[in-house]
Amino acid sequence: MAEGREMITVTPGMRRLCASVLGMEAIVIGLFTPVAINVQGVEPVVAVTVGIGLAVLCVLVAGMLKRSFAYIAGSLIQVLAIAAGFLVPTMFVLGAIFAALWITAIFVARRVEGVTSR
Repeated sequence: MAEGREMITVTPGMRRLCASVLGMEAIVIGLFTPVAINVQGVEPVVAVTVGIGLAVLCVLVAGMLKRSFAYIAGSLIQVLAIAAGFLVPTMFVLGAIFAALWITAIFVARRVEGVTSR
């Protein structure tokens, strides 16, 4: 790959929508922590590491969405959010919902901006 070439064409609308998804996801994943500890009986160290760690990752990646690699990192976050379902089963569903929102944000923004640029 040549230097300066992006793997993904990043558009302003895609950046806004994906940042919104990651922002909402950070809140939900942050709230995963007390549920994991109090309801599921997960060890606090594990729950805090997974919950707060993923929430911080969401915020960090949301801030880097000008770069194409951040979309790959965001996709990895979606996989990790679904995997958090092994600690709190509801996260299987919530992670899948956020993954669907993530994919939709990318494709809808690109499609809408492609239409409006004509």
